[in-house]
Amino acid sequence: MESKVKDEEASLILKGRTVVKGQASGEALVSCQPISFLGGVDPKTGEIVERNHNLFGKRIAGRVLVFPGGKGSTVGSYVIYALKKYGVNPSAMVNVLTEPIIVTGCVLAEIPLVDRLNLDPIKVIETGDYVTIDATRGEVEVKKKRQ
Repeated sequence: MESKVKDEEASLILKGRTVVKGQASGEALVSCQPISFLGGVDPKTGEIVERNHNLFGKRIAGRVLVFPGGKGSTVGSYVIYALKKYGVNPSAMVNVLTEPIIVTGCVLAEIPLVDRLNLDPIKVIETGDYVTIDATRGEVEVKKKRQ
């Protein structure tokens, strides 16, 4: 897998594995820590409520959530679905390596999901970058935030 930079748009294209098909875009919210959706995210507000998490107090609604993967109870899958039901779900998710809790939740909520990118997304995507996901093709386009 290769990455390429489009000079005219100053964007980075990453290639990865399609986990849940779909297209979405939004501002990135990046965490270097796994996320437990059960007890770690409020399903009615989309706020990270896990006190020791580096995203504590941040809202995930409409954002492209970039994080290593999930942790915790399988009930987390239903929390992801509840986020969608309440309209506070992330527009897409990007994992370093996803696992069944996140996959199941994204399938239920129809949230595009990719992982195994050719570059570590936590190192090349920053909170505030504008990210477009084409999970059907396994592509992630990153437009860097303006400094």
